[in-house]
Formats: sequence, C-alpha cells, structure tokens
Amino acid sequence: MAWTQAEVRELKEGRYMIVDNEPCKILSIQTSKPGKHGEAKARIDAVGIFDGNKRSVVHPVKHKVQVPIINKRTAQVLSLSEEEVQLMDMESYETFNLPLKGELKERLKPGNEVPYISTMGRRQINLD
Repeated sequence: MAWTQAEVRELKEGRYMIVDNEPCKILSIQTSKPGKHGEAKARIDAVGIFDGNKRSVVHPVKHKVQVPIINKRTAQVLSLSEEEVQLMDMESYETFNLPLKGELKERLKPGNEVPYISTMGRRQINLD
C-alpha cells in the first residue's frame, strides 16, 4: 500500500487520510478540549475519493492515522465509448481504461488532456 503515517493533530481540511481502507478527502476537523483525566479528541468528517461516501471518525489528537500518497498526473484522452474512456499517461505513455460517469462524458473529447489522481492502485479523473 502507498501510504504514510501522521498524527491526527497534523491533519488539515482539504488533505487526505484513509478511513475504512478507503482514501478520503478531509472535509472538517473539530477538536474537543481535554478532560480532567483524558486527552483532546478530534472528530473528522471525510468523503471517499473513489466512492463518494461520507465517513466520520473520532480519534485522540495523538493517535496515528494512515495518509495515502496521492499522485496527481495528466493523461490524454485516446478514445471514448459508452462506458469507458481510454487514457494515456503523459509521462510514462502507459495506456489504461477508466469507467466513464455521466457528467464526465460531455466534458471529455479525444485528444484533450485531463488531470487524474492515482493512489493505492486505483485511478480516477479529477476535473474539480
């Protein structure tokens, strides 16, 4: 797996972490004050990069969590079909197919370059 470790207190909104073996983008972090015998805790709301599901976790701020290594790259659209798009990485010239979602279909044209992200052995077009 392509990930590193970080303490919860080092995380920031807009960065990434792994929740339930799914790479997620952090939407918000709320921290509580430490109690008389306890330590401060953080509630993290995140959304999955690949599945879009919202997840919430609560950890002590000194707890170590997994942070995925996100590769942001560029690819050229080679061809479009009803269900897939064929892309070629602009650095390695590797070709690969990705499933095509409805809203992306109108925005992609053969020959155009598009950004995509790659992490933990999975890829997704990132037009945000």
